[in-house]
Amino acid sequence: MDMTPSTITDIEIFRVPPRWLFVQVKTSDNIFGWGESTLEGHTEAIEGAFSDLRERFIGAIADNIQDIWQTAYMGRFYRGGPVLMSALSGLDIALWDIKGKKLGVPVWQLLGGKVRDRIKVYGWIGGDHPSAVASAAEARKAQGFTAVKMNGTDAISWVDSPALLEATVERVKQVRSTGLDVGVDFHGRLHKGMAKQLAKLLEPLRPMFIEEPLLPTQPKEIADLSNAVSIPIALGERLYSRWDFRPYLERRAIDIAQPDVSHCGGISELHRIASYAETHDVALAPHCPLGPIALAACMQVAISAPNFVIQEMSWKMHYNVAAGEALGIEADLHSYMANPEVFTVKDGYVAALQGPGIGVEIDEGRVRKASELYMKHTPWRNPLWRGEDGSLKEW
Repeated sequence: MDMTPSTITDIEIFRVPPRWLFVQVKTSDNIFGWGESTLEGHTEAIEGAFSDLRERFIGAIADNIQDIWQTAYMGRFYRGGPVLMSALSGLDIALWDIKGKKLGVPVWQLLGGKVRDRIKVYGWIGGDHPSAVASAAEARKAQGFTAVKMNGTDAISWVDSPALLEATVERVKQVRSTGLDVGVDFHGRLHKGMAKQLAKLLEPLRPMFIEEPLLPTQPKEIADLSNAVSIPIALGERLYSRWDFRPYLERRAIDIAQPDVSHCGGISELHRIASYAETHDVALAPHCPLGPIALAACMQVAISAPNFVIQEMSWKMHYNVAAGEALGIEADLHSYMANPEVFTVKDGYVAALQGPGIGVEIDEGRVRKASELYMKHTPWRNPLWRGEDGSLKEW
């Protein structure tokens, strides 16, 4: 085995539809690693952050993942936050991909080996404006899923009519009637007065979890809600490091940690957050409505993390479908892969990835072609919602 140090010779980024940002890192021994730095709605900010990462790390030894991570995080006075951590995430994932390829093993072997042979997964139903969820749930069931996730509500005022929540309850009932488990994403759209009402109404239906019941700036209030209902509380996509998770874990506010590997510092930090959560008896369910590289990176940690429970995947998700239709191309989870079969869903699970590195083979030619097309368009932006009185609402 050649143990000659691998030096980073190039870092390239690709903006691709539906809303993803892929990273390719090349080394002196001609190994190509792939990462994903998607930060939905802030693509150009990430592209700018990579100017700094190129300046600092071209010429660095790619084998030294932890030193590069610490240098990227600590080496500038201002640190953390969605932009800097998302850029670091893509670089980190690519470095783990390189290390696994260099050693000829999947990343989960480098994290201590596997604790499971397959990964439980769920798919999305209903879109931003939840509707027709029963038929969508049946479609997911036919695709091999045993669990789904749906948005709980449309736009909601700070304190709104309780009647608006009745429709949410009815939709959850419809999905549960299909025999599928369901997670309900509050998406931070509800404020405290409405969130506690909806949580109580959903409690008899026994959803898998409620996600982001309040905005992730309110650990005390989320802890209060967690103490008031028996439904597991899930949160974490808008937390960007183990330090951000600390107040939620210390206050026993959450039952399921949902860090996003493309936002939280990559495989390195996702693995650390998983262990940190385990010490608080909190499960791991990585957030990932993103691309194949991010999903593969999540799975590498999930395969090796004892407290992992379920993995989000974006196959045939509403954002992917809409973007592909707008551009006249396919822009889904499998679109940039040479080995899409590794994400086959069977009986609610995806088998543990076996290939070296992160375990997915990216079709570089297809990525370059799609990126060239997408660069002519404005990157994805999340919708801006206003109420009947013209005031801004949480999306």
